[in-house]
Amino acid sequence: MATFLHAGHRLAYTVYGDGPRTVVLLHGLLLSQKMHKPLAHALAARGNRVITMDLLGHGESDRPRDMAKHSMIFYGEQVVALLDHLDVDEAVIGGASLGANTALEVAVAAPERVRGLVLEMPVLDHALLGCAIAFTPLMCWLTFGEPVMKGVSWITRRIPTGRLWGADVLLDTVRQAPSPSAAVLQGLFFGRVAPHAALRRGIAAPALVIGHELDPVHPFTDSDALAGELPGGRLVRARSVLELRTTPRRLTEEIAGFLDECWMPRGKGRARAPRAPRAAGAA
Repeated sequence: MATFLHAGHRLAYTVYGDGPRTVVLLHGLLLSQKMHKPLAHALAARGNRVITMDLLGHGESDRPRDMAKHSMIFYGEQVVALLDHLDVDEAVIGGASLGANTALEVAVAAPERVRGLVLEMPVLDHALLGCAIAFTPLMCWLTFGEPVMKGVSWITRRIPTGRLWGADVLLDTVRQAPSPSAAVLQGLFFGRVAPHAALRRGIAAPALVIGHELDPVHPFTDSDALAGELPGGRLVRARSVLELRTTPRRLTEEIAGFLDECWMPRGKGRARAPRAPRAAGAA
């Protein structure tokens, strides 16, 4: 993995493939960029330059214990900083769950940098109860059960890795020290989950929204509503929450075809907006 500095913290990323068509894939909450490794290889084989990234507090990036360091807006800024670091003017930004919401933040903050959006399992208005049920106990356990979680982390770090992709992704999450993970949850708990619907309706970039049935944390109603809000939104129904990870061919083809559409020459009247100047002090 390569790294760069942003706002005093080290952020890790990996590049798959090369060429002028850049795609950034962002992971889910408390997971790492490893979750997108198979998809990144598949899209790179189709001529895309794919970049996976660990947002602050995740994976191989720095993991500060200060909850004030973590917010959806900050995560969006980190993605823009990655594009600046790699001197990429435009990219398709995609992600799952936390990554999907981060992609929306990028589209609101820097629309001129976003060629398209791939949004799997967005977490919006209808997810409030499911997220509260799922993540409030986890936040409490990571905070107040830290001694036990440190023991779990110590044990799981001794399990060999690299043999099974899915097991590696899950083990990497458990191996992490608990207090930085608690800081991530605390920071997100007290901030906005996603841009307001009024801001989402102003996102002009084409968007492929992938929704799942029977998932209370990522209810299909959120995906359906988001596809309707976005002027260029298109909804794809996944057969299950695991389809893209276990039987990925159908959804991978959908995503690859959408990327081809995103990179088609723009018609008249769709000239790219001028690139915003790089923020002072950015790496």
